[in-house]
Amino acid sequence: MTSEYRTLASHEIYRNRWLSLREDEIVRADGTEGRYSVVSKADFAIVIPRHDDGSFTLVEQYRYPIGERCLEFPQGADEAQPDLDPLQLARQELAEETGWRAGRLELLGRVHHAYGYSDQDMSIVLATDLTPGEPALEVEEQGLEVVRVAGDDLEAMMADGRIADAASLAAYGMLLLRARRAGA
Repeated sequence: MTSEYRTLASHEIYRNRWLSLREDEIVRADGTEGRYSVVSKADFAIVIPRHDDGSFTLVEQYRYPIGERCLEFPQGADEAQPDLDPLQLARQELAEETGWRAGRLELLGRVHHAYGYSDQDMSIVLATDLTPGEPALEVEEQGLEVVRVAGDDLEAMMADGRIADAASLAAYGMLLLRARRAGA
């Protein structure tokens, strides 16, 4: 695929452990010049922990940018190992945030997270055959709570906005597509 934009110059504006922000000077296909800002982040895995009884494990944590506690599927990146296999990353994030260990992991798909401003991708992983363990939260995850939700309740919470995380909604959509394609 050829680019419709040509990059003339690229300048890093900011960098920390989790992300970098760059500003590119570009020329569009019609010849007009402009600027484009891009947030670069390590790709992440989002894990759908589904128990044998059809319930799901979510996490509730404080999300600083919106000033609210939010329910979502466990998810995260490993900035120290940005090329980590998505299934290994999912296994790591699930255990770290919830304590659950997955006997089986299945990659449901990979999608762009927010390609209007970021190059970050997410791998959507179904985790089953779960056994309990102790979480190992990072300092940034203080106050994270593990919540188990019945399948019908999960869909109701998504429908009424109690679960509003775009990544979690997309992940659940991929799970429903998998079920539909399997004829379930």
